[in-house]
Amino acid sequence: MIHVPPLRPRRSIDGISAVLLPFHPDGRPDRETWATLVERTWAAGLTPAVNMDTGYANLLSPSERAEFLAETSQMARGRRFIAGTYIEGLAGDPATVYAREASVIHSAGGTPILFPCSATQHWDREQTVSLFRSVGQAVPQFLGFELGTMFVPFGRIWDLDTFRALLDIPQLVGAKHSSLSRDLEWQRLAVRDAVRPEFRVYTGNDLAIDLIQWGSDYLLGLSAFHVEAFAARDRAWELGDGRFFELNDWLQYLGMIAFRAPVPAYKHTCAQFLKLRGVIPCDVPHPRGARRPDSDLPLLADLAARLEVLTTEFAHSSNSSPSGDILQKTR
Repeated sequence: MIHVPPLRPRRSIDGISAVLLPFHPDGRPDRETWATLVERTWAAGLTPAVNMDTGYANLLSPSERAEFLAETSQMARGRRFIAGTYIEGLAGDPATVYAREASVIHSAGGTPILFPCSATQHWDREQTVSLFRSVGQAVPQFLGFELGTMFVPFGRIWDLDTFRALLDIPQLVGAKHSSLSRDLEWQRLAVRDAVRPEFRVYTGNDLAIDLIQWGSDYLLGLSAFHVEAFAARDRAWELGDGRFFELNDWLQYLGMIAFRAPVPAYKHTCAQFLKLRGVIPCDVPHPRGARRPDSDLPLLADLAARLEVLTTEFAHSSNSSPSGDILQKTR
């Protein structure tokens, strides 16, 4: 039997959005446009996350990731941002390397999130907890990251006992959960609520973005498609405004298209969608990235138009009375 936690209506949602790295037609990273996407995320009221899967962290060199971190730090001017500690292929003891990379991010003003790697993929609970404690000695705050193998072959989803043990590490203030399983995430919410209610479970389930209704926050790649629509949806939930559901439905429809197999091709879908919206000039993915067919474009264009209307209408009217407190009926 699957236990479903209680709904959490009218709560403020901590929305973190992974930032897409766009490219020029010749395959070079479009750094100038990327910087506008980072700024656009802050402007929408969400927190940007850089050097994540959406930013092709696994296909960038260490020097490129360092450059994007430095640029984000320069732009931040004290604003919050998240950055991935991607250590795949780096030499050394994993705990030492993670602590070092997390310290670099902390020194740059960001909050590190520990990207999984091959070296620790099959570690047991004691080894995993020991690694996280080592990172906690190096930085005051950091995030964990469970990532399914449908995203990267070296991904890992912790067992529930490991998740429970990690909650005892005070410097670990949250964890992104990307198994694409509602049940596994609900299990984590139940443990979190019982053991450490202030701990943040950030859903990475782009196929079930409504998990925020049960107490998850989010760190998503899907939100990179339309940060303004996600911000409007979050605000509607906080207000108890029934328009939450329509915004969420259309965003989820977009997620079902974008995150179909092969899942890594969602980054090309994101570029296609942002170009259709006039947000970026070119929709080519990383030269080694998975691609989507051009036959997706008419469907994406229709979704872009629908979301633009809904987001604009909500922005113009959200200061007035909500459109029926439908959430009241769900309590």
